[in-house]
Amino acid sequence: MTTSQTDTESEGLPVDELLRPDVVGPKIAEATGQKAWTEFEAELIAGGKSNLTFTLRSDAGELILRRPPTGKLLPSAHDMGREARIQIGLGDTDVPVAQVVLNETTGEDLGVPYYVMEKVVGHVIRDALPPGFAESDDDKAAMADAQIDALISLHAVDQNAVGLADLGRPDGYLERQLRRWLGQSEKAVDSVRADRLPELAARLGDSMPTSPSSRIIHGDYRLDNYVVAPDDPGRILAILDWELSTLGDPVADLAQTVLYWGDPDGPEVPLIPSITTEPGWPGPQRLLDRYCAATGTDPSYMPWYLAFATFKFAAIAQGVATRSLAGDMAGQDFGDIGPQIRDLVDHGHSILDSRKGTN
Repeated sequence: MTTSQTDTESEGLPVDELLRPDVVGPKIAEATGQKAWTEFEAELIAGGKSNLTFTLRSDAGELILRRPPTGKLLPSAHDMGREARIQIGLGDTDVPVAQVVLNETTGEDLGVPYYVMEKVVGHVIRDALPPGFAESDDDKAAMADAQIDALISLHAVDQNAVGLADLGRPDGYLERQLRRWLGQSEKAVDSVRADRLPELAARLGDSMPTSPSSRIIHGDYRLDNYVVAPDDPGRILAILDWELSTLGDPVADLAQTVLYWGDPDGPEVPLIPSITTEPGWPGPQRLLDRYCAATGTDPSYMPWYLAFATFKFAAIAQGVATRSLAGDMAGQDFGDIGPQIRDLVDHGHSILDSRKGTN
């Protein structure tokens, strides 16, 4: 068994200890019926900012393994068994997901749960397009439409029909989110704290809309969390990274996606690639209009949801930065993102300030 050691150590632990191939290899071999998986090579996939994602290679091909980061984990975060279960439940729907081949929930192998899924061959686009791919404005518009159409498909899934009715509580999602992320923000190191974040949470709580019926939501849906067909920019092969998925408010899910998409006239969103704010890409309004037209969502509520998205992601970014500084992100360093987090919180206040009648 061989491992790639480049950028794959966390708290001084080599990949062999993060993955324990002597244990995991035979498990994969048994699950797939392919003996070649008894031995494999592993490489950390760059770009993961929460859980650790590895490409596994053997004579049988390639698979993907996801496991939590090392170190002390935040409450309710990094639930690998849950993430795998969601993808299994969505496997027979119109939502594109990768097939899970091994879901280890006991933590006996690695000390934490993990799962292994098929590797979907295509483009995962972060800060640059592959050479020769989606070069025209029409191709970029097709990517935007495909992203929203997949979200529409997800929100149309009946959670009862796919065995995911217990994925979360059906009511009170927005209230719980405000409490959860405000609480998580209190664990952040001083360099990424935002003094106005608690005030933003309070303002959101005072002006909260009534949520539509709960649906399965992704919670972290953005350009680099899905695989695009290499021969068709308008086709998504698999949505990835279901860590934050739950039952919740689908409009909040939309708003988070729009925040990630970015706006050339808005603040820079920390940790998220800004490729979609470059010339040739459609603006965020296209995503909003397409979703609202397909689902009947009232666009007049969007300012509150967009402000909520800035609050939530500011807290998420604080957690990522805090784990990185603690050495729990397999050596990944995201630099000083404190100013960007504070700008994002200020932007959330500005959105609320622009709403007529909002204090």
